[in-house]
Amino acid sequence: MNMKLLLTAVVILFCIVLAAKTPVARTVPYAGKFSKKRVVIPRYKRPAREFRGVWVATVENIDFPTTRNAQAFKAAYERILINSRKAGFNAIIFQVRPTLDAFYPSRINPWSRNLTGVEGNGIKKFDPLAYMVQATHRYGMEFHAWLNPYRVCGNTKVPTAKYLSSLAPGNFARRNPQFVIAPASETPGHRTLLLDPGIPQVRQHIIDTVREIVSKYDVDAIHFDDYFYPYGGVQNTDAASYRRYNPQKLALNAWRRNNVDTVIKGVSDVIRQNNTKRKRKVRFGISPFGIWANSSSFKNGSLTGGKESYSINYADTRKWVKYGWIDYIVPQLYWQFSHETAAYACLTDWWSNTVRGTRVKLYIGLAPYRLGAPGWGIRELADQLKYNSSKPEVAGNVMFSYSKVFFPRTKAARSGIQQALSLWK
Repeated sequence: MNMKLLLTAVVILFCIVLAAKTPVARTVPYAGKFSKKRVVIPRYKRPAREFRGVWVATVENIDFPTTRNAQAFKAAYERILINSRKAGFNAIIFQVRPTLDAFYPSRINPWSRNLTGVEGNGIKKFDPLAYMVQATHRYGMEFHAWLNPYRVCGNTKVPTAKYLSSLAPGNFARRNPQFVIAPASETPGHRTLLLDPGIPQVRQHIIDTVREIVSKYDVDAIHFDDYFYPYGGVQNTDAASYRRYNPQKLALNAWRRNNVDTVIKGVSDVIRQNNTKRKRKVRFGISPFGIWANSSSFKNGSLTGGKESYSINYADTRKWVKYGWIDYIVPQLYWQFSHETAAYACLTDWWSNTVRGTRVKLYIGLAPYRLGAPGWGIRELADQLKYNSSKPEVAGNVMFSYSKVFFPRTKAARSGIQQALSLWK
């Protein structure tokens, strides 16, 4: 064998060995049934700085127990801080207003039933919110006060008048039953009770609630979730307010969107005014449904085919970003890469494009609770963190929710969460 052939053989053998040791790039669908494109799951790229939040839901005591004394409350919250910080989180998003109530002494909202078990009953000589803010900052983490603006009751069979009579005397809904609407919920035979977003006094009450918090507490942000108009539809329950409070003579859907816009802009203004007055830097963040609109509905929409916040919740989330009314947005991208009508990759890219050129930070809302469900492999959550790390516009991630992250019910979920969190180590 001459030298040239020997050299060629060595090169070929080297390439074979190298190929055997080099992992094959793994690809995933980009936009489900709307595209044949596939994208590579990249290596995790550790950012110099990243927002890592966890939601702590108090509605129905999902993530936090009822407590009867300050010592028990502090112990429960301290465990959350210890676990969260150890896992790599740097922000707590705590639900201080699960319904029209409060985890703090308020002039305009009663104590939450999710605090002590009885609405209107607090813990004597103890301010939970003041304690949580101070304790969270002591651990070097941010505290975001999470509010649900309109919800009276998410789901009930109880007649409206009877349910309202069960609320604390100072509850805004009990004092103003004419402001409450009760459309059929997505659960057959049940209804959702909420404040009518079309009524000016309702909007003012929400704005006043935010003003009270930011003027009294050193929170890092005010945080709204995705519950604006209900997912099950509002039907014609707001017909009276549409007739009475529509000076611009807007079409019904445009009027509903304007009602939500008015609250968002009003809250934004109050926070900014307070920041200027008190030399603070409180931010305003919203975590909406993950699809603003489908491309089949709007040219600026995403390659998706699911429900649209624009037309279901009447939440024009893209507008809030473009107008700069909010400081950060956390779209709830609770779907996997392989989802046929709401694929993770194309939605992450759509939101990245939406915030590009604005001052609004993009954090992605993730769903560790879905690990192990059909279509959700163990490495799905880790893959999503890897994909996000390749997008310069993605400034962080938020996981739903605390108990699902730290006390998963299945072996698959536990393994998948550990794999994802290990990327932060």
